[in-house]
Amino acid sequence: DVQLVESGGGLVQAGGSLRLSCAASGLIFGDYSIGWFRQAPGKEREGVSCISSSDGSAYYANSVKGRFTISRDNAKNTVYLQMNSLKPEDAAVYYCAADRACVAQPAYWGQGTQVTVSS
Repeated sequence: DVQLVESGGGLVQAGGSLRLSCAASGLIFGDYSIGWFRQAPGKEREGVSCISSSDGSAYYANSVKGRFTISRDNAKNTVYLQMNSLKPEDAAVYYCAADRACVAQPAYWGQGTQVTVSS
């Protein structure tokens, strides 16, 4: 079975940083693109970032461009999301998800990790 496990969430002050990790198992990691999504209470889920399997290209939502960096370590089957200059509006449950390409509705999802940003 495919498993995606997020970690690294927590409480941080506005302007601070967090690094989220997504550890994958049960799939050929190098064949999958990994995306990060987030959902805040009362809001729709939104795509935050994605890193492709083919060439490692990274994509970002406009709201996080320049502040977040996605990376992958294929040897560790792990994708990271470095989040800097956090804002209160970044607070949400963050999910990683996997599919053959960077898509809006990936096939496999993790359970999520909470990010809280205090102002």
